Amino acid sequence: MNARRIAIGTAWILVIAGLLALGTWQVQRRTWKLDLIARVTARLHAAPQPAPFGQIPGKADEYRRVVATGRFVPGQQSLVQASTVRGAGWWVMTPLVTARGTVLVNRGYVPERKAPAPPSGPVTVIGLLRLTEPDGGFLRSNDPTADRWYSRDVTAIARREGLAMQPYFIDAEAGPERAGQPIGGLTVVTFTNNHLAYAITWYTLAIMTAAAFVYWLRPTRWSRPPA
Repeated sequence: MNARRIAIGTAWILVIAGLLALGTWQVQRRTWKLDLIARVTARLHAAPQPAPFGQIPGKADEYRRVVATGRFVPGQQSLVQASTVRGAGWWVMTPLVTARGTVLVNRGYVPERKAPAPPSGPVTVIGLLRLTEPDGGFLRSNDPTADRWYSRDVTAIARREGLAMQPYFIDAEAGPERAGQPIGGLTVVTFTNNHLAYAITWYTLAIMTAAAFVYWLRPTRWSRPPA
């Protein structure tokens, strides 16, 4: 067995091992994704808990149902460009002042770039806790000076409005639809889960590569006498 054949065989085995490792990694990713989907689904259907104040929520807190009571700040609303199941439009972001602090609330969607006045008096908001979306949208940066927003960047909006806000916002749930008022409850929670298909692809490639390797190893391939 010459050195060249040993090198080729070794490289072939490494390729097979790599393909198997990729398949196994996708199986593990699928397990993780299914667990994530289960946990987020549980949050979406849980009873609302008081919105957290004085802490920085993490990934494990996103999409929790929360509740906050306070008063909306009139005249300090930001419109963030949105793409929804109802078409393009804007999210109406309004600060809510509570007894424990101020939190930014996404009151919902409007199709035109107008900021409907928030209700006056005490209100109770139930919705999903969402993490801040810094920097802007795809290839478009937020422009606070011009009041143009492509993402719900809580820090930048708070700075522009001159308010101290919690480092997250609340996506308000759907309520009675009224003409000219924001439409809540349009948050879409989806997770891409193609890991099983990827795992099957990698394992299939590993089997095909292993079969080719076995054929390459057949003794007759190397021991056949010359014609």
